[in-house]
Amino acid sequence: MIIFYDGYCPLCKTEMRHLQKRDKQGALTLVDIQTPEFAAKYPELDWHALNARIHGVLPDGTLITGLDVTHQAWKAVGVGWLYAPLRWPGIRIIADWCYLKFAKHRYTISYLLTGKKRTCDRCVPADMQQKLPSTANTRSSAGAEHITNTESTKGKGGDSGR
Repeated sequence: MIIFYDGYCPLCKTEMRHLQKRDKQGALTLVDIQTPEFAAKYPELDWHALNARIHGVLPDGTLITGLDVTHQAWKAVGVGWLYAPLRWPGIRIIADWCYLKFAKHRYTISYLLTGKKRTCDRCVPADMQQKLPSTANTRSSAGAEHITNTESTKGKGGDSGR
């Protein structure tokens, strides 16, 4: 399964790290839509749609979004039962609505929950980056063997979705 996620979002990156730790079978390929290579590697995908909410591609080529991605990802690493209730009829409608609100405001929510701001080297003008200490510009790549880091040049990854 391929997961397209927002590498600028602290909560999104944390979830991807947790998935990666549990992915002993190599079932997941994690793709950061914020890397410079993203647009060239995936020109057929709409970066703005991917930035609005998490997307995934199942092994059979089916494109899924939102909490369906979350459920399938955790299922792929053996703990899908934790997220299965979010896909039950009735609960699904409410959970999907809540997810869309989260996705739209993920940077603010991430900051409130973690104290971490959006990580974005490109959000700081190049002349300002030279003046900042090198640690202020360091972006975590989640150190993943299974993560394909790729970044879009089409946008700055606004607070519009995960």
